[in-house]
Amino acid sequence: MRTRNFDLIAFDWDGTLFDSTKIIVRCIQAAVRDVGGTVPTDKEAGYVIGLGLMQALAHAAPDVPPEKYPQLGERYRHHYTAHFNDLSLFEGVLPLLDALKARGHLLAVATGKSRRGLDEVLRTVELKGVFDGSRTADETAGKPDPLMLRELMAEFDVAPARVLMVGDTTHDLQMAVNAGCPSVGVSYGAHEPEAFTALSPRHVAHSVQELHDWLLANG
Repeated sequence: MRTRNFDLIAFDWDGTLFDSTKIIVRCIQAAVRDVGGTVPTDKEAGYVIGLGLMQALAHAAPDVPPEKYPQLGERYRHHYTAHFNDLSLFEGVLPLLDALKARGHLLAVATGKSRRGLDEVLRTVELKGVFDGSRTADETAGKPDPLMLRELMAEFDVAPARVLMVGDTTHDLQMAVNAGCPSVGVSYGAHEPEAFTALSPRHVAHSVQELHDWLLANG
């Protein structure tokens, strides 16, 4: 078996493994509309994907006063729950994860979702047991703070150079930089890949199949 370059591969969830970007954008816009804020554009709403929920909503709706944040969060969760069954894994994700597991990689999720939200979606798509570990923004710190990656490194006793972060946003890649870890970007999620250049990812994949091929060749 070829020697691995990375012992632990950490994936962002939304927009990287899970095809949820458009729904999240629509739910952010609907929630802001519900509380009387200025509705963000698709680009503005997409930019905050990957951040912790309230951090994301506050950034997307700067004219909504803090006292309305609880209502804003409740309305987002309402709309997201209504569309929950519309979400699905990107085609090719399960074969990719299976191939990495077979090669002996530890797999983890590092996400801006809540613990409750991640656990629910993992059960829904029957991925229980695929990931060796996970961290969510509400139990550590939101991206690009490196805490969730540092906790995963400590949990599995893996050095930063042996950890690869895979994500679809600059928040994901900046978190990897802050943690001292290499990264790979994917262009099919929330952020335009041109923004990744300054963060020096090892590769930018334009499809799950391309990500699969690169990881099996270089991971």
